[in-house]
Amino acid sequence: MAPVIERHVYFDHSATTPVDPEVVEAMLPFFTGTFGNASSIHSFGQKAKVAIEDARRQVAGLIGAEPSEVVFTSCGTEADNWAIKGSAYFFEGKKKHLITSMVEHHAVLFTCNYLHQHGFDVTYLPVDKFGMVSPASVAEAIREDTFLVSVMHANNEVGTINPVQEIGAVCRERGVLFHTDAVQTVGKLPIAVHDMNVDLLSLSGHKFYGPKGVGALFMRRGLQLGKLIHGGHQERDRRAGTENVAGAVGLGKAAELCQTRLDEDERRLAKLSGDLFSKLREVISGVYLNGHESQRLPGILNISFDGVANDSLMQNLDLKGIAVSGGSACNSGMAETSHVLNAMGLPMNLMVSAIRFSLGRSNSEEEIDYTVPALREIVERLRGMNKGKKVLTAP
Repeated sequence: MAPVIERHVYFDHSATTPVDPEVVEAMLPFFTGTFGNASSIHSFGQKAKVAIEDARRQVAGLIGAEPSEVVFTSCGTEADNWAIKGSAYFFEGKKKHLITSMVEHHAVLFTCNYLHQHGFDVTYLPVDKFGMVSPASVAEAIREDTFLVSVMHANNEVGTINPVQEIGAVCRERGVLFHTDAVQTVGKLPIAVHDMNVDLLSLSGHKFYGPKGVGALFMRRGLQLGKLIHGGHQERDRRAGTENVAGAVGLGKAAELCQTRLDEDERRLAKLSGDLFSKLREVISGVYLNGHESQRLPGILNISFDGVANDSLMQNLDLKGIAVSGGSACNSGMAETSHVLNAMGLPMNLMVSAIRFSLGRSNSEEEIDYTVPALREIVERLRGMNKGKKVLTAP
C-alpha cells in the first residue's frame, strides 16, 4: 500500500512556478473570442496585435526597458541561444571570440560549445568559492576579437548574484556586447537594464508565475543580431513565426503583478529561506550552505547534508510530499556532479549531498515547520543506514 502523504510542499520554484490565477484569467479570452492572428490586418487580428503590444509594455516596465527593445520568444533557452548565436552570426568573419563562465545554465554553455565546434573561440571564466564571476577576470579575458560576454545575473543552482553592472561597465568600456541570462532574477529582483549596462537580457515567463512556452529577449535599441528563426516579418522582422498571443498576454500580466509585489515578495522570501536554514542547522549536524551568504537570491537555498546522497534525500522527501531538486544528479549508482558546485571547488562529499530549496509566493512558515523535522528524521535514518559504508565515490 502506498504511504499516505500528510501534505504537499513545493520547494522547487526555480524549476517552475504555478501560474498566477490573475494570469490565467488574463489569458483565457485569447483562446476563445479574441483568437485572431496578430499579423492579420482585419479587426480580429488587430485586437490580438493590441494585446501583444500591451504585454510588451508590461514586460518592458518590469525591466526598465523601452517596449521596442523587448522581443517575445518561446522560452528563456531560445532567448539565450538567440543572444549568443545571433551575436556570433552578426560578427562572423570579423570577430571570433566570446566569453562566458563555468557556472552558466546549459542553454548558454551548450550554445557556446556549439559555436566552438563551428570555429569560434570560447573562454570559460572560473568563479570563486561562492560561484561568483569577477569583473577583473572579464577584463583580463577580453581580446581584440572578442564580440560578446555572457554572464548570468544569478545562478540557478546556488542563487549567487553576479556583479553584472560592473561586468557590463567593463564590456561597455572595451566595446564588447554584454548578455546576461536573467531567467532566475526577473520578477524576483529589481532590474533596470540600462543601469546594469547590459545589451542583451534573457527572461522566461514560467519562472515568475507566468505560463510556460513564452519568454523574451531584451535587445538594446540600435543593436543588430543575426536571425535565429527565418520566415515571416513578425516582431519587427526580428523573429519569424506566428505570435503566441495568449502566452505574451500571460507574460505581460505576470510582469505587471511582479512589479507591484516585488518588494513584498523579496522581503518575505528572504525571511522564509533564512528561517528554513537556521532551523535546519539547529537540529541537523553537518549542514553546509553552498553559495554566497548574502549576495544570493532570496528564495534559493542550496544545502549539503554531509554523509547522505542527494538522490536518497529527494526520494524520501517526495514520499512525505516535499518537492526539492538536486545540486547534483545521481544516475545508476554513478555520481554525476553539478558543474556549478564543481567549479566552486566543493569537495565530493558535499557536491553529491546537495539539494536545492527554492521558495515562492505560496510557501509559509507552517511548511517550514513541517519540513524541518521530516528532513531531520530522513537524514538521521539515512546516516544510520550508511554508517560504516562508503556511500559516495568520485565518478
